[in-house]
Amino acid sequence: MSGAGSPATRTDMNDLEISDLVLWSDETLLVVNKPAGLPTLPDGYNPTAPYLGGILTPAFGRLWVVHRLDRYTSGVVAFARTSQAHRTLNTQFEGRQVSKVYHALVVGNPDWTEKTVGQPLLANGDRRHRTVVDAQKGKTAETSFRVLEQFGGFALVEAVPHTGRTHQIRAHLAFLGLPIVADELYGGGLEHPPLERTALHASRLTLNHPANGERIGFEAPYPEDFRAGLKHLRIHHGER
Repeated sequence: MSGAGSPATRTDMNDLEISDLVLWSDETLLVVNKPAGLPTLPDGYNPTAPYLGGILTPAFGRLWVVHRLDRYTSGVVAFARTSQAHRTLNTQFEGRQVSKVYHALVVGNPDWTEKTVGQPLLANGDRRHRTVVDAQKGKTAETSFRVLEQFGGFALVEAVPHTGRTHQIRAHLAFLGLPIVADELYGGGLEHPPLERTALHASRLTLNHPANGERIGFEAPYPEDFRAGLKHLRIHHGER
């Protein structure tokens, strides 16, 4: 499912049009295309700063968070609109019944088309508070990757996480030597197309509707900055 128009990518609350973000809305479920730069939940260091749930509440009433995206990741986020829907969706996420698909622009040249990484991950595992591969202390983590397009020194990669560890996709791509473009924390910030944030987009979310159980999928189109970065790579690095 997708909403009309293109989702907003600006985080200036004076410019942000809530209707542009909505992919699906009914009495029990709200699905939106989150702009990059806007946290899903309140910022613990700056509790008065805008956040996704806060800007949606005036239009939709009380919302229950069932999952989240990093501040600089754009794409599909679902909210429950009733406590019962919240319980139902939580059960799905905890039982790994929800399918998530991400697209990432990465630095490097994969020599494979498809690969699954099963390295265990430890959150906050080093001095920079990164998620790191740790065979002894790490928790089970698995991500499947597929190369969608390849350029000179860069690639567009699809990522399907089968577990929900903090920074899982970013850490597994870094482990493969393919850090995400503009992700300075995990090593992708040295050279990149004109993107000012980590080039990761939650492209698709599939779940069972909390009211009727119907399997339903939601797709979020790329925001303007991601499209521009991809266009830059195609022009200046050459698709191959």
